[in-house]
Amino acid sequence: MFSYMYDRALVYSKHPKAPIYLSILSFIESSFFPFPPPDVMLAPMCLADRQKVWYYAFLTTVMSVLGGLLGYAIGVFAFEMVEPLIKSVGYWDKFETIQFWFKEWGIGVIFIAGFSPIPYKLITISSGVVGMALIPFIIASVIGRASRFYLVAGLIYLGGEKMEQKLRKHIDSIGWLVVAVVVVAYFILRS
Repeated sequence: MFSYMYDRALVYSKHPKAPIYLSILSFIESSFFPFPPPDVMLAPMCLADRQKVWYYAFLTTVMSVLGGLLGYAIGVFAFEMVEPLIKSVGYWDKFETIQFWFKEWGIGVIFIAGFSPIPYKLITISSGVVGMALIPFIIASVIGRASRFYLVAGLIYLGGEKMEQKLRKHIDSIGWLVVAVVVVAYFILRS
C-alpha cells in the first residue's frame, strides 16, 4: 500500500506544476483542511530534483506559515464555523489537549507542533482561539516549520540516490511504523 502511494508521489513530484501543488498543499494543510503534511510531497520532489531542495524547503516553509496565519485568523474570527469540522474528522480531543498545552507551555507548543507530526492546523487555530500574540506566533511557526522542512530536504540532499533506494526498499515498513506511532500517540494523548 505505501509502496504504491510512494510511487504515485514520485510521479506527481516530477510534474511541471509540482511546486504549485506543493505550495497549495502546504498552505491548506496548515490552515484547516485535513490533508497529509507537505512532507509527503516535499521528500519525493527533493529526490526528483536535488538541485532545488533548498528552494522546495523554503517554498514549503513560507506557504505553511502563510496557511498557519489563515488558521490563526480562523481561530480569532470564525472558530464557530470550523468547530463542527474539527469534531467530524475526529480532532476534537486533540484540539482540547492542545488548548491545555497552551495554558501549560505557551509559545513552545507552536515550535514543537511546527516541527513534529502533531497536526499543525490544530495549533494554528488554537493560537487564534486563545489569543496568542501574533508576532511570537509567526516567529515560532517559522522556526518550527523551517526546521522540519529543511531537515527533510537536507536528508534527501545528503542521501541522494542511496537515500531514495533505501527509502523505496523500506517504505512499507516506515509507513506502518508511522501508523503505529500515530495510534500509540492517540491513546497516550487521549488518557
